[in-house]
Amino acid sequence: MINLRVYSAAVLGLGFSMVGTVLAQSTLAPDAVKGIDKAAADVLKSTGVPSASVAVVQGGKVAFVKAYGKARLEPVMLAEPGMQYSIGSVSKQFTAALLLMLVQDGKVKLDDPVGKYLPELTRANEVTVRQVLSMTSGYQDFWPEDYVMTSMMQPATPQHILDVWAKKPLDFEPGTKWQYSNTNYVIAGRIAEIVAGKPLIDQLQERIFKPLKMNGVLNSDASKLPATDPTGYYQHALGPLRPAPQEGAGWMFAAGELAMPASDLALWDISLMNRSLLSQASYDEMFREVKLKDGSVTHYGLGVQVGEWNGHRFVSHSGEVSGFVSQNLVYPDDKVSVTVLTNEDASSAAGALAKRIGPLVIGGDGASAGAAAAEKRALDIFTGLQSGKLDRTQLTELCNAYFTDEAVADFSSSLKPLGAPTSFKQLAEELRGGMTFRIFEVSFPERKLRVTVYEEPDGKLEQYLVNVAGS
Repeated sequence: MINLRVYSAAVLGLGFSMVGTVLAQSTLAPDAVKGIDKAAADVLKSTGVPSASVAVVQGGKVAFVKAYGKARLEPVMLAEPGMQYSIGSVSKQFTAALLLMLVQDGKVKLDDPVGKYLPELTRANEVTVRQVLSMTSGYQDFWPEDYVMTSMMQPATPQHILDVWAKKPLDFEPGTKWQYSNTNYVIAGRIAEIVAGKPLIDQLQERIFKPLKMNGVLNSDASKLPATDPTGYYQHALGPLRPAPQEGAGWMFAAGELAMPASDLALWDISLMNRSLLSQASYDEMFREVKLKDGSVTHYGLGVQVGEWNGHRFVSHSGEVSGFVSQNLVYPDDKVSVTVLTNEDASSAAGALAKRIGPLVIGGDGASAGAAAAEKRALDIFTGLQSGKLDRTQLTELCNAYFTDEAVADFSSSLKPLGAPTSFKQLAEELRGGMTFRIFEVSFPERKLRVTVYEEPDGKLEQYLVNVAGS
C-alpha cells in the first residue's frame, strides 16, 4: 500500500452537506456545486450505484472534491473523498505515458516492431509499438466481458496472458481496424519492463506518481483495497447488490491495475493540461488521433480517447474492473477536467455523472459560438411548432415527409400549453452517419424536454424530434 489517505470531516473542518456525502474542498461557483450535488443524487438514485467520488479541475487547479453515498453497505461506511477507488482502464494512459518517456530516453521507438522486444508473439515483426498503444494491432482482447470469469479468480502472470492471447492469429491486419484490447497494454507494460529493467509499477511510481505528488496510488493488481476503502459491488439482473469477486493477482497488469482517490487523478489531469511531465512531442503523440491505413478515423490516441464537444477539445477514458467503473474527462485547452469514480461494475453511473458535470464547469454552460447558433435555430423551430408553423425549407425531403399535418398538429397541441421555455441549451454534439447530431435540453417550470436533431452537411435537418427528458 502506498500512503493511503483517508480524510474525515473532523480533519477537514467540514461537515456533511447531505447524508452520505463529505465535502473536501470547493472553489466552484455555488450554482455549479448545487448542480453537481443534484446530478450526483439523481444518478445514484436512478442507477442504484452505492457511491461516487468526484473531482473537478477548473482553471488548471483542483476546484472541487466530494464523495457521495455509501462506500460500503454492510456495515454502512460513508464514502469519503480520500478513499481509493479502482480506476480500471484509465490506468492505460499511465502505461502509455511511461512508454513515451522511454521513447524520450531513446530506449524504444513508437514504430519499432514489438518483435524487437517480444519476438514470440504472433506476427511480432509486423505490429508496431504505436499500433499496440492505439488499439490498432489486431491482438485479441483477453478480457472483453463485464464480469470476472472463474478462471480469472486465480493468479496469473503477464506472460501467461501473452502466451494464451497474444499468440493467437490476429483479429485483423495490423493498422486496418480499431478494436479495444487489454492484451495490447499487457504487451506495452512488458516492453516497458524489458527496456528499463524495472517492474512497471516501480517506474510509474518514480517517474509519474512521485513527481506529481500522487500519494494515494495503490497497485490493486498486487493486493486488494484495504477495508478502509470502498467495497466494489455487482448484481445479477435487478437483484440485490453483492460484494464483487476479486480478480486474481496479475490479471490487471498495465491495463487496469491502479486505484487512487479522485483528487490524485485530478493532479494527473492538471499535468496533461499543462504538459508538465513529458516532452511537448510526447504529448503531441499521445493526443493525436491515430488514423487507420485507409485514412479512417479512430477517435483514439495513445491510451486516450480524443475528440471535440461543442467546440472544446477533450481527451478521456473510462475504466472498469470487478466492482468499479470510472470516467476521466479532460478539456486541456479549457484547463478543466471531471473525474468520477464509482463502486459498482457494469454501470453507466460514472459516465452519466461526468456528462452532467461537464457543462456546469466548462466555460459557464460550455456552449461555443457554433452551439449558440444551433440553439437559436432549434429554439426558433420549437417555438414555431408550438404555434403550428414550420419552415419546411430547412428540412430534408425525408424530414419533410415525417412532419405530416397530423405530426405538426400533435407538436402544436402538446407543446403550446407549456408556454415559453425558461431555457434551451445544447447538451451534446457529435458526428454520426455523415451528419451532425445534437441534443438540446428544453426547460419549463415543472418539466424538461429533450430535442434531438440531425443536420446534413448542407445545413438541412434530417431529424427534429421532441421527447421527455430523463433525469
